[in-house]
Amino acid sequence: MVDFCRPDHIIMCYNVSSALVLVYDYHAGADTLLHKHFHSYNQKASPLTEALIWHYIIQLTSALRTLHYSGLAVRCIDLSKVLVLGSNKVWFNCCGVVDVITYDVSVPDDQPQAIKQKQQADLVALGQLLLCLCCQSVMAVQPENFPKSIQHVSRNFSPDMLKIIQYLLGAQNELHNISEVMPMIGARFYSTIESLQLNQDSLETQLSRELENGRLFRLVAKLGMINERPEFASDVSWSETGDRYLLKLFRDYLFHQVTPTGTPWVDLAHVVLTLNKLDAGVQEKVCLSSHDGQAVLMVTYADLKACIDSTFTELCHHQRQQ
Repeated sequence: MVDFCRPDHIIMCYNVSSALVLVYDYHAGADTLLHKHFHSYNQKASPLTEALIWHYIIQLTSALRTLHYSGLAVRCIDLSKVLVLGSNKVWFNCCGVVDVITYDVSVPDDQPQAIKQKQQADLVALGQLLLCLCCQSVMAVQPENFPKSIQHVSRNFSPDMLKIIQYLLGAQNELHNISEVMPMIGARFYSTIESLQLNQDSLETQLSRELENGRLFRLVAKLGMINERPEFASDVSWSETGDRYLLKLFRDYLFHQVTPTGTPWVDLAHVVLTLNKLDAGVQEKVCLSSHDGQAVLMVTYADLKACIDSTFTELCHHQRQQ
């Protein structure tokens, strides 16, 4: 994924001094690759496996391919500029910063040759980032450590990992294309796709639960606005008469039941089940009674739903008239 800085997010500040502020989307809980996986920056750094590195490669190359095919370049591929979020989802951060601070009017950015050079630099930077991840050391790309780093990758990782790193780093000397990396990844795409689908299923499940919670909350909110209202339209007994009294008895049935010994009956399953029946407006009957047992009524959930809808509509209509 790519975290863009849109034109409307570039803000000029003149109140204190001439300054340029680039505003990006905020991702709560995000961490950088540098802080997440390198012990020199984090004593509780997470271990790095080859499978996880391939997971990162697939996401980063996919984002890079999208940018390059759009005639753009990241220009800030660095361990401190790649964000990790949630289930190891990665983002390119600070996109556009280098373009802003190094902008040269005399060199048009839309020249094909200039764009190609920047894209080749992206490939080299990605290769260096992968080498650092494999060695789990920021010093792995230093000239004096480079031979040992390559040797470490060849001994501890698959030949494809070494091949993809060498290909990316080779963009320093000859023209390479990000699409040529895809065959090197091969069938590893399937594991990433499966992981993304599982994560999507989990998010959809959580979203459906929140949707259900919102639906039931609206019912409880409507009941709360109706029950025990001190006065409405100059009528102090409004909440104790007609449909409102029926809803008051239902509120007691929903929340104020007691056991045969007189202790409060706290059962969330009963609350959720009853609210779902009310929201659906089923024809099932429910017995409602007052605290003193003098009033006992048999009504259906459909009747109760109609009472809530009509009473709440009455409240809203009165509000609009004010």
